Amino acid sequence: MQTSDLLKELRIDRDPRPRRPRGRRLVIAGLALLALAAGAWLVWARVAVPTVRTVAARAAAPAGGAGSVLDASGYVTARRQATVSAKITGKVTEVLIEEGQRVEAGEVLARLDDTEARAELALARAQLAAARSQEGEIRALLAQAERDYARQQQLHARELVAAQALDAAVAQRDTLRARLANNVEQVRVAVESVRVAEVQLDNTVIRAPFSGVVVAKSAQPGEMISPISAGGGFTRTGIGTIVDMDSLEIQVDVNEAFINRVTAGQPVEATLNAYPDWKIPGSVIAIIPTADRSKATVKVRIAIEARDARIVPDMGARVAFLTARSDGGATPPPPPAVLVPADAVRGEGADAVVFVHASGRVARRAVSLGQAIGAEREIVQGLRAGERVVVAPPPSLDDGDPVRVAEGSP
Repeated sequence: MQTSDLLKELRIDRDPRPRRPRGRRLVIAGLALLALAAGAWLVWARVAVPTVRTVAARAAAPAGGAGSVLDASGYVTARRQATVSAKITGKVTEVLIEEGQRVEAGEVLARLDDTEARAELALARAQLAAARSQEGEIRALLAQAERDYARQQQLHARELVAAQALDAAVAQRDTLRARLANNVEQVRVAVESVRVAEVQLDNTVIRAPFSGVVVAKSAQPGEMISPISAGGGFTRTGIGTIVDMDSLEIQVDVNEAFINRVTAGQPVEATLNAYPDWKIPGSVIAIIPTADRSKATVKVRIAIEARDARIVPDMGARVAFLTARSDGGATPPPPPAVLVPADAVRGEGADAVVFVHASGRVARRAVSLGQAIGAEREIVQGLRAGERVVVAPPPSLDDGDPVRVAEGSP
């Protein structure tokens, strides 16, 4: 190797800039293009998806319908309901019920402290045993007295004893007979005392008077309970409340000016406020023959013909009194109408449609129109209350298009 070549190898490179590979520059350029494309797509998406305003369709006020002669409001009530208490005053030791529990007639609901009742029962049984043991003794003495009297009578007939001895035998016999009669009565009283003590002991056990559902639990172990209010508010008057769900009915207040439209046995259709789409068949049980002077109403009892666990006491209900058909059935009222803004409807007559919004898209739905009420339009078929419709839909809006709901939409 020549000297010049060796000197070239010993030369120091003073350029500080490292060389960048070409592949890295390509990656950076590709990422920049992707970011630019994503930004362009977002801008396009915001421009392409229309922003709309939506409102919820609301139920129109009922107009009575062809088959309904009268509408009234009321509540579900139970004809058989009881707050179960004890017959005696005592301390609660055990409560076996909870709200919502189903109980049968005679089932044990709670127990009271029975220490005193058991002691009284034991005492009554001991007194009965003592009275019965005395009866045996008296009967034995009476049998001996009867034999003594018979002997004295024979001796007196033969004039071997004085009349005084015969009289003493008669007195002894009659005395024992009286003692036996008295003892028999004491045994009877002791038997009755045992029965009373057993009743007192049974009164410490509180049972369900009928089958039903527990709707309230009023006492806890350790509390005092009494059949009457006592103790300045510290004594409970009941263990719990039971409702017979088979006795549920609806009671409504009918304006006295329209009570002539209601008759006993008339078919009705009830709607619970909690389930507005559920129609419950029923009939009029009776019209209570008295009026409320302050409200000018008459109370009407309605029988519920469809038993269901969803029907519970004190639920609000609306009742439509129906006219009877010639076949004995009832004419149901028309389906409820809803109201939407007039500009939410596109087209008229058979071409009328609305756009229902759900899950970020719209669905084109044909509807049947009713009358115009101010700035709103009545829809009698094709739309339910609560569904959201697009107000003033753009002309380009079509079935299934994605939309963006404007902020502040009701």
